Amino acid sequence: MTSQSQGIHQLLQAEKRAKDKLEEAKKRKGKRLKQAKEEAMVEIDQYRMQRDKEFRLKQSKIMGSQNNLSDEIEEQTLGKIQELNGHYNKYMESVMNQLLSMVCDMKPEIHVNYRATN
Repeated sequence: MTSQSQGIHQLLQAEKRAKDKLEEAKKRKGKRLKQAKEEAMVEIDQYRMQRDKEFRLKQSKIMGSQNNLSDEIEEQTLGKIQELNGHYNKYMESVMNQLLSMVCDMKPEIHVNYRATN
């Protein structure tokens, strides 16, 4: 009977060791999966940063040229405004004199199409 109980006891111990080994293997597998996931996240972050950097570089090239165009248009606009202000100041006096003379110096005349009726 003792040999049977020893055999059962050995089987239980073997079963316990097998269960412990399985649990240990599951823990290692979980640990490896977690580590692989972390490594993948690091790679993804590096790739994302690289692509973001490339995007910003391309964007700065494109937007830089657009900024140059807007600066050029702004300069042209300011030049045109200054030119128009110069013309205004130059011709304002003569135009005002012509306008006032037309309004104030009226010469009453009979219109050419007027027909006198008796």
